[in-house]
Amino acid sequence: MLDGFFKPNAVVVIGASREEGKVGFSIVNNLVQAGFPGPIYPVNPKASEIRGLPCYPDLTQVPDGVDLAVLVIPPKVCLPTLEACAARGIRSAIVISAGFKEVGGEGAEIEKVLRARVRELGIRVVGPNCLGVIDTKSRLNATFAAGMPPVGEIAFFSQSGALCTAILDWAIGNDVGFSKFISLGNKADTSEVDFIEALAADPETRVILGYIEGVENGQRFMQAAHAASRVKPLIIVKSGGTAAGARAASSHTGTLAGSEKAFIAAFRQSGVIRAESIEELFNFARAFASQPLPTGPRLCIVTNAGGPGIIAADAVERSTVKMAALAPETVERLRAALPPTAALYNPVDVIGDAKQDRYQAALEAVAADPNVDGVLALTTPQAMTENDKFAEVVGQTAKRTGKPFFTAFMGEASLGKARAVLRNYGIPQYPYPEPAVRTFEAMVRYRQWQEYTPVPPREYTVEKGRVALAILEARRASRTQLGEREAREVIAAYGLRLPQNVLARTVDEAVAAATAMGFPVALKIVSPDILHKTDVGGVRLNLADAGAVAQGFAGIDASVRRFFPHAAIQGIGVQEMVVGGKEVILGMTRDPQFGPLLMFGLGGIYVEVLKDVAFRVAPIGPDQAEAMIREIRSFPLLRGVRGEKPSDLHAIVDALCRLSQLCVDFPEVLELDVNPLLVRPEGEGAVAIDARLAID
Repeated sequence: MLDGFFKPNAVVVIGASREEGKVGFSIVNNLVQAGFPGPIYPVNPKASEIRGLPCYPDLTQVPDGVDLAVLVIPPKVCLPTLEACAARGIRSAIVISAGFKEVGGEGAEIEKVLRARVRELGIRVVGPNCLGVIDTKSRLNATFAAGMPPVGEIAFFSQSGALCTAILDWAIGNDVGFSKFISLGNKADTSEVDFIEALAADPETRVILGYIEGVENGQRFMQAAHAASRVKPLIIVKSGGTAAGARAASSHTGTLAGSEKAFIAAFRQSGVIRAESIEELFNFARAFASQPLPTGPRLCIVTNAGGPGIIAADAVERSTVKMAALAPETVERLRAALPPTAALYNPVDVIGDAKQDRYQAALEAVAADPNVDGVLALTTPQAMTENDKFAEVVGQTAKRTGKPFFTAFMGEASLGKARAVLRNYGIPQYPYPEPAVRTFEAMVRYRQWQEYTPVPPREYTVEKGRVALAILEARRASRTQLGEREAREVIAAYGLRLPQNVLARTVDEAVAAATAMGFPVALKIVSPDILHKTDVGGVRLNLADAGAVAQGFAGIDASVRRFFPHAAIQGIGVQEMVVGGKEVILGMTRDPQFGPLLMFGLGGIYVEVLKDVAFRVAPIGPDQAEAMIREIRSFPLLRGVRGEKPSDLHAIVDALCRLSQLCVDFPEVLELDVNPLLVRPEGEGAVAIDARLAID
């Protein structure tokens, strides 16, 4: 469906200009200079020719067979022009023109109408308010950028046109090749999802890069990204990560979540490689485009100076990859080739006076070691260093071994020729060791992603009717917050284990319930108006006898009425005291883009202080649930420390999977906290002590 943007037989430029410096002139000029092989038809009623091409007064005079229209005209005439394009059989259009959604008001209304109409017409549109589209293989440059990048296997899409121009200029200056370049603009019709799908199937593209500020349909984005990342690397820079959520949050989960957390989870679950900067985006891209994927995480460092080798080793230790342990025969091979002062273990230091032969011997030895999955070659420009010959050795060794090689030739003035040699061999080069290590780490993670097979979500037998009834009753009472008893009813319907709980409206009822239940017990205020009971003195724990229960009941009643004199008090819950185990929190908040966002972390009152939490987009399978548990920094506490028994991780996994099903089954649930979930020792399960829930 998108071939018309990349492989058109003919292009019409509506709003072409004779005047240099105008966007309409630049687009025609770029099409001509790029050597587009098909007909180019400028349309301008006031011109007879532009750039040596015959100019047409309007679209009706243009010959048949046009696949792509480029519009550089005022916003108000774009829609009738697109309708005319559809009537002529043109099915692809790039709307360069600005003045739409980005300016608000009338522009936003025009774009809204245009968006609906082009879908009726069956015409696909890039933009409006965009730079345009480039396909280097078909020699198409339908942009107003200054220049055309070299042919390559990297495709790039961006929501920022200004960023596109900067990257194009950088690519031309650094001889970095691209297959396709897409400026998305306002995304009135086509979006990053459409182009991720198209580029995943594009045989001319080996690596997909993107810059995004947000997505409209998070679930569709994840599906497209998941499919694409299975066949080729998808590397994205996401900006705007510190923006607050669009909806005020009242739960722990809602407070801790936000757009950035959702994107982190979505990227992780769909195989997207997150680049933290534009520089890192292209650091990763050049390596993925030119190097084989490592088969494992073990990196060996070869250097001619001790300091850079130590810096590189530190970077490895701070990452998720490993320093390769060289085989004994490799060490003996190095011992025979290097001087006595050389360092024979990883990092391998060939010493500052090394010439080409010594550097080559070290590289070949470590590259042949089966314990080495990748090689990082470092040099500093000392008086005897043969930088260009070192570069040749790196290129030749990499070519022979089939393992990924990375370089950090540190310096500048003396390295021009060496860098040209490395570029000719396709060896990624970095100014310092740290970005090289991060790139290797990204490649290792991508290899692991390709080898990973997600476990499908579990399907539990649940009582949906109980949940639907609880939600219906809250709506009838015009409430968006369900009280604790209602929330407990909901999670119990989905199979979470709860302690015994009896609602008492008087002291006598509380004492009777506690006596029947068995001491000790806990008392908790029950009110849909009170979300955080501890803050208002609404909780008493470990009450050991009837007198303590009576005193606790009176204390809660007095404290709550002082803080919330007008709260709707349903009573006080008498609850079985569940002792022993670790407190964790399970939660969900509904993200505007991605939908239900599950949370797991250390529970109790500390969750918002420590913020030691992990997120995933539902639905999830047991593998993702377990990954959430292991992701938090406090996971060793659950595994057991100082002789403690390990917590029942299977019970946490089960509870997370049940909540995943609940929030998918009931999209009207906006926020949900189970806090704390008391996790007993291994094999003893978990008990949901408290819960709260908010609905749409």
